Amino acid sequence: MDISLEDVYKARETLKGVTYKTTLVYNPIISAMCNNQVFVKMENLQHTGSFKLRGAYNKIAHLTAEEKQKGVIASSAGNHAQGVAVAATAFGIKSTIVMPKYAPLSKATATRRYGAEVIFHGEVYDEAYEEAQRIQEETHATFIHPFNDPLVIAGQGTIALEILDDLPDVEVVVVPIGGGGLISGVSLALKTLKPDVQIVGVQSKNIPSMQESISENRIMTVHGIPTIADGIAVKTPGAIPFELVKKYVDEIVTVDEDEIASAMLLFLESAKVVAEGAGAAPVAAIINCLSHYKNRKMVAILSGGNVDVNILARTIDKGLVKNGRKCFLTTVISDRPGALAQLLQLIASMGANVLAVTHRRETLDIPVSYAKVELELETTDAEQVQTIKQLLEKNYYHVKIQV
Repeated sequence: MDISLEDVYKARETLKGVTYKTTLVYNPIISAMCNNQVFVKMENLQHTGSFKLRGAYNKIAHLTAEEKQKGVIASSAGNHAQGVAVAATAFGIKSTIVMPKYAPLSKATATRRYGAEVIFHGEVYDEAYEEAQRIQEETHATFIHPFNDPLVIAGQGTIALEILDDLPDVEVVVVPIGGGGLISGVSLALKTLKPDVQIVGVQSKNIPSMQESISENRIMTVHGIPTIADGIAVKTPGAIPFELVKKYVDEIVTVDEDEIASAMLLFLESAKVVAEGAGAAPVAAIINCLSHYKNRKMVAILSGGNVDVNILARTIDKGLVKNGRKCFLTTVISDRPGALAQLLQLIASMGANVLAVTHRRETLDIPVSYAKVELELETTDAEQVQTIKQLLEKNYYHVKIQV
């Protein structure tokens, strides 16, 4: 089944009164960091906390009466699950969602709250997808694919229409890629209406399946490793998105875990909003991978803000360490009165704040009459961390900085 700009316009009509027209917010801090004008499309403020409701609702709205009677089933790491659950409940349809075992608890809880039955299966999205397919064959429910479906893609493409409404002279749009549904819908609409706009896709370095597929000119399965950007952790991109990405997307880049964590922290501090890993990936790319763009009007699609509180806390810590605002320092001191105080005084003289101290005498890797000291420090930046290290070494401490 083909998909065209007309399908995106029809999807916008279908979604009227259902989804929000999310705001496009200029961010001066991110803009200054990359010498561009960066606007953030705030899909984290969408109903259910992500863009996924757009495609799910558009698909379910087109089901026949017989299909609705049999219910729907989907596989998802969380955001598509919530979109399907809300859309199905709105139409009075039974919904079943298969999620990976390690999907964020907050997303699973929200999916149940929206009315779906949740089944956990597999380590990553693709294993959950296989189980959903098995259940679908037994129940004959309609499978709502998160990205490899023209109606879903058309729904996601409505974001492009909103971007052009608010910023008609946009020059670059940066979009996260998992299976490819979002970027294929957005790029199709944008390139059709404004052919000179540049579309940049972003994936996690841990599982760059679309990037490798485009590079090899065939759909590739990339097993990869886990990523904090669970919303784009897809091993095999969709066939329909693959063709649209080949046609419309100008560039695909990847970002690592530290870069994603730093971008999540940046959103918290500069925009006062929560971005999940997938949602923060475009800004991570703008800061770390897209220096060849200067003085451009850029849009980063913040695709979602559904992140487990525990994961968020660990991610903030990771971002602080990456930015040099927290460090873990290990050294050895003489096991005598005042030795620890002397060490701490040196650190205090540099303006660092000690968050935690561990003092150990029993470890086998240090001599008798000495103690290992592990310090967690709050610092201002990476330069201060190095200055502290140099000061301690000048005072004959052997120092290891753990990051």
